Amino acid sequence: MTLRIARILAVPALVLLAAGMATPAAAAGAYEIRGADLSILWAVPFVGILLSIAVMPLAAPDFWHHHFGKVAAAWALAFVVPYGLLHGAPASGYQVAHTALLEYIPFVILLGALFTVSGGILVTGNLHGSPGLNTGILAIGTLLASLIGTTGASMVLIRPLLRANDERRHNVHVVVFFIFLVSNIGGSLTPLGDPPLFLGYLKGVGFFWTTSHMVHEMAFCTVILLAVFYALDSWFYRKDHEFRALRDPTPDTKGMGIQGQVNFVLLAGVVGAVLLSGSWKPGVSFDVFGTHVELQNLARDVILVGLALVSLAITPRTLREANGFNWGPILEVAKLFAGIFVTIIPVIAMLRAGRDGVFAPLIALVTHPDGSPDNVMYFWMSGILSSFLDNAPTYLVFFNLAGGDAETLMGPLALTLLAISCGSVFMGANTYIGNAPNFMVKAIAEERGVKMPSFFGYMAWSGAILVPLFVLVTLVFFR
Repeated sequence: MTLRIARILAVPALVLLAAGMATPAAAAGAYEIRGADLSILWAVPFVGILLSIAVMPLAAPDFWHHHFGKVAAAWALAFVVPYGLLHGAPASGYQVAHTALLEYIPFVILLGALFTVSGGILVTGNLHGSPGLNTGILAIGTLLASLIGTTGASMVLIRPLLRANDERRHNVHVVVFFIFLVSNIGGSLTPLGDPPLFLGYLKGVGFFWTTSHMVHEMAFCTVILLAVFYALDSWFYRKDHEFRALRDPTPDTKGMGIQGQVNFVLLAGVVGAVLLSGSWKPGVSFDVFGTHVELQNLARDVILVGLALVSLAITPRTLREANGFNWGPILEVAKLFAGIFVTIIPVIAMLRAGRDGVFAPLIALVTHPDGSPDNVMYFWMSGILSSFLDNAPTYLVFFNLAGGDAETLMGPLALTLLAISCGSVFMGANTYIGNAPNFMVKAIAEERGVKMPSFFGYMAWSGAILVPLFVLVTLVFFR
């Protein structure tokens, strides 16, 4: 298993090493990318990788299954190589190294730690997926997501939920609503829940600000989605009764239980490591390939890797096998998001250029003629971009666009910060790539035999259910 962890980090480590060899640290400041100077053509690699994720699993499923990592690498090189030819290898190398050190590697380490530790928790016993039980699991997972993160809650609960519904003919909707609630909207109440809120915490937003300000919007969405799910699941459950001759592949057991409880302690350690990096400010940093890596962030990542290794060492292998644990989902996320993180570099730079960049018309949409913020558009623009871009840097773009001062945004502009926060967190559920747990849940469900919808098929679900919900959120909270 340790070898598998090494494989997860091998590709970014090699890319980082190659980038570092091409990047003179002393001159790295000169290599900052200027979004105002970039044309829309620099967004082509990012659009290309998104279309590949959307189309290739349908058009060439066998090729995609065996070579999706190579496709992601090809699109990453479609940015790195031309940018290097135009601006020099050191400039291109700096961009890759900067993104890998500050964003991608910490991102993969956190997800990998949550995936590994939560994969050692086994809910035993055979639940039967009735509408009441499924709704209860979704409700528990939604609350749990703000405590141990959307990734942690998703990994703890998706396997028992799939096992509970493995005898049903209609179970795709169960996973889709799980992604809506547990993998996204549930992470709204603390900075631990979702990466955008954690970045806001690092920028000075109070730890409990999201708890007190987002609870109404989160509860509104949760209650409506749970009610819609219960009605839909009840309808499918009645249809499934016509096929009760199908046998439950999971044997019945007496009662329920939890094994691997020590991993809950390790999950608390993961939460503590994340809090440490946000509250401990020793003022020490290291220059790595021209990028300043702060000691608290390095300490967090070392602790997270250590906790994952401890979980592997002390959790019986038979427990993980009974849980259906394997490394496929996290490897898929690591490879695809490596390409996404690289190709998104010029897109984020163009967004940060604001009115001086090619996305100026989009930026103008979030401001009234008198210069005041248009909170409705902040909600929708941050949300739409978070549906297709990484929601953490998208949150930062709009956070800075609204002034970037945490005290002001928590005070006179609190509604604007609320709109940005809700848009970034809620609308990550609109697509498979809106939030990393979405992909992981999809991969685990497919491994368990659930025929998950395609990229556009999933968007049909989110368009039919989430978009009307978000219109209601707009009318109730942001008008």
